[in-house]
Amino acid sequence: MKIIRVFPRKTNATPDDENVRFMEPLRGDSADEIHISVTFTYDLKKAEYLYSQWKHVAATKIGGPATGEMSDAFTPGMYLKKGSVITSRGCNNKCWFCSVWKREGAIRELPITEGWNVRDDNLLACSDQHIISVFEMLKKQKHQIEFTGGIEAKLLKQWHVDLLSSLKMKTLYCAYDTKDDLDPLIEAGKMLSRSKISYANRKASCYVLIGYPGDTIDSAIKRIRQSVHAGFFPFAMLYRDKRGEYDLQWKKFQRQFANPILVAVNTRAWWEEKKRFNIF
Repeated sequence: MKIIRVFPRKTNATPDDENVRFMEPLRGDSADEIHISVTFTYDLKKAEYLYSQWKHVAATKIGGPATGEMSDAFTPGMYLKKGSVITSRGCNNKCWFCSVWKREGAIRELPITEGWNVRDDNLLACSDQHIISVFEMLKKQKHQIEFTGGIEAKLLKQWHVDLLSSLKMKTLYCAYDTKDDLDPLIEAGKMLSRSKISYANRKASCYVLIGYPGDTIDSAIKRIRQSVHAGFFPFAMLYRDKRGEYDLQWKKFQRQFANPILVAVNTRAWWEEKKRFNIF
């Protein structure tokens, strides 16, 4: 069966095969089904427009995280770029800014498929056996391993670090979303640094949420600096509401801490500060 997947927005995770589209049908487009996949709620209006155009080609449906639908399984290469893998859905946390727990519910494990970029919402919340099985799969991969879905710092244990150290690893991401994340982040940074996973080689990275209601530039800078002191290469994640709106001042600020080259330039002094004064 030929399925054309249509995406309102292209991201680093979007598939790039011959059956992927980002706009209206092209002359000669044909398929058995059309799947419009929407990640962000603020793209739903565009998805509806795309539906009106593609429904004349074949049976068309809209799905994806933005619709609030629970995901039953994961098919490699279907809605995420080849190499991406999701081995679990959901999260046991109930963070105010996150829709995962509302959409997917508590953590549930999926059959493990092949891939090298793990995008689980909270892999470490899974059972020990599931985590071990995921790492056994990752050890077989020829590519460097990435954990872009996030490693929850407060759940990180030494045996997890040992498993991470056994991989040909490119990078992992923890998160600094609320003030309660700092102490676990510091402890995770200590464990990771002992295995040479740190800011220095960019193998330990950290998403830092910025621009949410009540946040300030000074507070955001402080959190980014703290993440560096904890041993992580920071990446600013700009908060958006359901309509996708944000303050332009925050977008300008984010650019300084989202581009890896600029991040390296803008945070190097804080890393030197950490080493000099043995902060955390």
